[in-house]
Amino acid sequence: MAPFTILLVEDDIDVREALVEALHDKGYPVDCAFDGEHALQTLRGGLRPGVILLDLMMPRMDGTEFRRAQRDDPALADLPVVLLSADARMDEKARTLKVQGAVRKPIDLVQLYRVIEGIRLSKTSA
Repeated sequence: MAPFTILLVEDDIDVREALVEALHDKGYPVDCAFDGEHALQTLRGGLRPGVILLDLMMPRMDGTEFRRAQRDDPALADLPVVLLSADARMDEKARTLKVQGAVRKPIDLVQLYRVIEGIRLSKTSA
């Protein structure tokens, strides 16, 4: 079985670097994309992460646009997504976008790890 990897889609370099370090400390391999368009290119290039951590507010292609494009692509539609956002309506957006989780910024790492592990364990038991 392939290792459980993470695709982090985040435009803020400081947030991206901090999350990559925190996730590496927990043993997760992480690939990064700086916006939704870059993430789609990466996925269409063959990357199949165990979960996509998706910021909502990004330039070029935001998280909502990415999620719609991802769900419209049969090869990518079933990849689990967790929203990362400070948006006050994040829970509503998570339901609308049909994602597997949502973590509010500033990110509580314990909560983030719990969400990631829940997805990882559901994939290994499937």
